[in-house]
This record gives sequence, C-alpha cells and structure tokens, in this order.
Amino acid sequence: MSRKNILQGLIEGAAASPAPPQAERPRATKGAIGAVSRSIADLKARAVIEIDPQLIDAGGLQDRLETDAAEDADLARSIATYGQQVPVLVRPHPTAPERFQIVYGRRRVLALRDLGQPVKALVRDLDDREAVLAQGQENTARRDLSFIEKVNFARQMVDAGYDRKAIGDALSTDKTLISRMISVAERIPTPLIEAIGAAPGIGRDRWLALAELLQRSDEDLDLLIGTMNLTAAGQRSDDRFEAVLAYLAGRRRRARLRPSNEPLKDAHGLPLGDVRRGGAAVILRLRRDRADGFEDWLIENLPDLHRRWHANRGKPEQ
Repeated sequence: MSRKNILQGLIEGAAASPAPPQAERPRATKGAIGAVSRSIADLKARAVIEIDPQLIDAGGLQDRLETDAAEDADLARSIATYGQQVPVLVRPHPTAPERFQIVYGRRRVLALRDLGQPVKALVRDLDDREAVLAQGQENTARRDLSFIEKVNFARQMVDAGYDRKAIGDALSTDKTLISRMISVAERIPTPLIEAIGAAPGIGRDRWLALAELLQRSDEDLDLLIGTMNLTAAGQRSDDRFEAVLAYLAGRRRRARLRPSNEPLKDAHGLPLGDVRRGGAAVILRLRRDRADGFEDWLIENLPDLHRRWHANRGKPEQ
C-alpha cells in the first residue's frame, strides 16, 4: 500500500470492521502511524463539544446593526423544542484561559444562555484574521446581511487593518463592490448608519444616492438624526432611511429655513446653551456644566409649561 493511502486505509478499515472482543484486541500500534490514528480518533471524539454558555465571550466584528426580537424568540422556541441542531464556532480566548470567544453563532449562544442549556460548539485555534474571515463567510452563507450591514462590516475590517482581498473573501464579494462599500462607509457617518439600522429593503444604489446628498450637504449630523427620530419615530429601519433621504433631497426647497444657532443665556447673562432651528425640528441644547439640574426640571415641567402656553395663546397682553 502506498504512503498516501495509509490514512485512507486506516479510516475505511475502522469504519468497516466491527470492534473485536476484548481478549483478542491487538496491542496498540506504535510509531508515526499509531500517533496519526490516535490523533484522528481524538479529533473525531472532540469534533463537537458542549460548553457552558457563561464561558463564551463576545468576539470578532459587529455584523448586525439591529436585532429582531421576533426572530430571536422563534430561535429560542425552536431550540427548546428540537434542541440545538447546528453547532457554533468558538476559539480559545486569547487572553483568558479556560474561556472562549465566539466566532459565529452569537444568536444561538444567547438563546442557549437564556434557556440555561450548554452550547454545542466546534473549537478551532484561529488567529484574528481567520476568525473574521470565518465570521463573514458564515453570516453571508446563512442569512444575507443587508447592504449597509456589509458596508459596516467592511468599514470595521478596514479600521482593523485588513486589505481589500481579505474583506472580499470575508463577504464573498468582488473587489469592485468592496470599493463601493468602502466609499459609502467613508461618506456616510457611522452614527447615522447606526441610527438608521439594517434597512434590509434598501439596496446599494439608494445608499450611494444618500452618500452623494450627504457629500454635497453641510447638514449638522445631530440635527439630521434628530429630524429622522421625529419624522420616523417607532418605524422600521427602511422608513428611517426614507426619512433621511427625503429630508436631504428637499433641502434646496428649504434654503430659507437653513439651521441657525441662537445662544441661550442664564439669568446672569452667562452662556447656558443654544437653540438650533431647522426645517423640521428645533433642538434645544443645554451645557451640562452650566445647567445645574435645570435640564431635569425642564423635562419634568415641560407638559405644564406647554399647557400654560397653549391656554394663553391668542390672549391680549395685559
């Protein structure tokens, strides 16, 4: 038998032949072949192990911009009924002995933690690069990330020093699309992306259109996010995207209503904050170092102040 067939022969022989009685068991094989055989048996026995979910820590990059409570609840019910069908992938924690870092399968780990059940896991010795590649490929294969989630993942990889080939491999995407993703990430501020969310119904072209509008705009980021929160409060991430796009697209028609700052002063004439007026929102900002609890009083008494203002509207001055 040739050397290259030795391993195959060992595996096939073990699968085809029943274990002999204890008295007839041959003595242990010595040497290199015996070591290989024992290693194979050890790996097969340890292919999937059970781990206390409390020993598994977060790791890798953020791949989801938002969670779906209904989907998470469905997953937990499925695991409670049928058990964990697909193992997660973890690696030994690089700095904490006896602990692990999740590579992929975060939702399953969280569900099993809530259920108080052990996690079925594959354990692999992966460096940071290998872990990120495995995370990206698994998420792409199991459930498509939205375009902006891929953009956010690519941005994190760029920040971590990965080249575009590695990013393309992780997201199973060609270099041309990776370049467009990175361009979007560079032109749309991360806080705005996170405020909008995954927006699964919004594709590449519309995010590129938003990036173009932002590049031509000097809109204050806080005001933009505040406007979105007012006009799309409680709505889906797709609707939040639409609110931002509509606001920026109509900005030229609101040229006369461009945001302006009005300083606020306290009773002694000292700076207290400012008021910023925009086309769809008025934002009151108070300096924490000067407010001295006034902000809490204002929030508590705002309903009464508004009621008094409403009651006095239109009354002539005394």
